[in-house]
Amino acid sequence: MYDRMVSAAEKGFLGPVREELAGSAEGCVLEIGCGTGANFSHYTEKATEVVATEPDPYMLQRAEKRAAQMDRPIAVHQAPAEELPFPDASFDTVVSTLVLCSVDDPAKALSEVRRVLKPGGELRFYEHVRYESAFGGFWQDLVAPVWGWLGGGCHPNRDTAASIREAGFTIEKLERSKPLPPIPPMVCSRPHIKGIAVRPAEDKAA
Repeated sequence: MYDRMVSAAEKGFLGPVREELAGSAEGCVLEIGCGTGANFSHYTEKATEVVATEPDPYMLQRAEKRAAQMDRPIAVHQAPAEELPFPDASFDTVVSTLVLCSVDDPAKALSEVRRVLKPGGELRFYEHVRYESAFGGFWQDLVAPVWGWLGGGCHPNRDTAASIREAGFTIEKLERSKPLPPIPPMVCSRPHIKGIAVRPAEDKAA
């Protein structure tokens, strides 16, 4: 049901987001939490190699089918973001779209992303996040248990930008938006961030 549920968003604000983040990814690219593979068609010749991971077996099946339909090879692996099966400094770019809200351990996932990125490599991200206001955050905290149960472990109240900084990245670009209407249930996940974070060039060990 996932592709049908997000089809309106894909035709609206998500499509251009994917084109920007995945379409500009360069070099050897890793996409974490690829879901059903919605980013796959947006990768260009700038990405010399594309590897994707997805922990959910049902999402993985759809991602593998979508990857097989692409005119370029995309290797899809079943793996959580917290345990990436790749050597240190393997990738030039990591793409994460609507992933860090649902990982079990954001700090560990971001540590793994930093580990597999080459020094100077980019994390290109788009996530829904916690409201900046205390009032909005309060309501997100309140609905979080039910939201997570209904949404496959999704957390509407994570301050993902702060987590990225705490993981040792330098955020070079950050944009905030509220593309969803202020009505239930979308209001709970209305604040979004889009940006680029970099593993410092002098960072020799994650």
